[in-house]
Amino acid sequence: MRVNDIPNFLKMEEDFEFDSSEDPKFSVERYEEMIRNKDQYFFDTQAFESIVDYYIEKNDPIKALQVVEYAVTQHPFAATFFIKQAQLFLMTNQVDQAFEALRKAEILEPSEADVYGIKGTIFESLEQYQEALDNYKKALELAENTDEILLHIASVYQSLNEYETAVTYLKLCLQQNMENHDALYELAFCYDILDKQDESIQFYTQYIDSEPYSYAAWYNLGNAYGKLLLYEKAIDAYDYAILIKENFASAYFNKGNVLVNLERYSEAIDVYKHTFEYEPPSADTYCAIGECYEKIEQMDEARSYYKKSAKLDPQQADAWFGIGVTLDAEDRYFEALHYYKKALELDLKNPDYWFAIADAQYKLNQLEESEKAYEKVVELNPLDVEAWLDYSSILFEQDKLQAAIEVIAEAIKNNPDAVELYYRMVACLFADSQHKEAFIFLEKALSTDPEKYHILFEYLPSLNDNKIIIDIINRYINN
Repeated sequence: MRVNDIPNFLKMEEDFEFDSSEDPKFSVERYEEMIRNKDQYFFDTQAFESIVDYYIEKNDPIKALQVVEYAVTQHPFAATFFIKQAQLFLMTNQVDQAFEALRKAEILEPSEADVYGIKGTIFESLEQYQEALDNYKKALELAENTDEILLHIASVYQSLNEYETAVTYLKLCLQQNMENHDALYELAFCYDILDKQDESIQFYTQYIDSEPYSYAAWYNLGNAYGKLLLYEKAIDAYDYAILIKENFASAYFNKGNVLVNLERYSEAIDVYKHTFEYEPPSADTYCAIGECYEKIEQMDEARSYYKKSAKLDPQQADAWFGIGVTLDAEDRYFEALHYYKKALELDLKNPDYWFAIADAQYKLNQLEESEKAYEKVVELNPLDVEAWLDYSSILFEQDKLQAAIEVIAEAIKNNPDAVELYYRMVACLFADSQHKEAFIFLEKALSTDPEKYHILFEYLPSLNDNKIIIDIINRYINN
């Protein structure tokens, strides 16, 4: 290209020197003045980058794109603006345009790592994982700072359910940047999925030896201890995280959860409430506090917090359920049933909700509805022995003995080690005059756990007068 062929705006760049350290605010003001005046001003690349970043920070990608388009006309050989353009196209879901901008950037700067990093991001968002990996790995060869690229590669392997490989890349990421908190949290997630809490504890313990003031590492260590039911150690880890970062609301919340597991409900309430000093109250936290008050039988306080939770998030099913539990505890069964049903509308497959509904309907003498609800409980959770027992009780009380026997038979099929079911079957069979079959189940029950024989008499007291049964029981107890 001859000098005379150079566009005028490029000649201007040669003829005048512009201060590249120009105040970004001044650059934005000049740009907006230019737009108002419908004029054309010249900006150097650094000024344009400042203006673009300003609009991105203001969450206005459309204006940022307009700036980039103007920048490209003044600096057509600056790959950085095509890269910015691609990022903005991606932000506005214009994938094809993003690829086109990257194609131009790659022609100008084929060794620019960001080109391949952004391509990888696009392919990852399209779930084209092999293409994403190919581009990320190319970016890895070209980039100076590689921790974020390694984090992206790990993310792809997580999407492919290749968590072991993801762990490898996350560790490489942390080798490059020990303070990459995203990598620390993702690593904990992978160990959790792999059910390798011991390895997680080993890693974070070693990490803390090198980085003792990493609140994220202490937090993840606490989570790992909690999953292994090492609650006291978990509390210590959360306390260190809080000591390092006083406003670490998640650490307070998880510490509260651990205290709940230790049945230290009053302490848990104080810890949960501490989160309100550092973040707005959440429906989850209100609900957790409500449950703690419920456990210490302060039902008015419990109901108050459950209501706060439901008001903040009407989709919080556990909050509606909790309101029902507090009303049930006050024998307000009709009201409780209303709230149980509100919870059920949000989570139709929750067996606990169905169980509470069945129990409330039984207390309200709505026996037919209660039967149907118990049927749903055992369908959703066939391992719930208590539900099977209650279901059979309703049938037994209505003299539906054959139906009760069938229910207990199905219960035993699903829970062959639950001795309570065998004793219940004995009672049902005796009530139905099926004595031979009853004695068979009595032998099974006594051979499994003779100490629980009293269950039989609690359910059918008349059997206390049956000499044969008493003799059989005595034989097992004496032996």
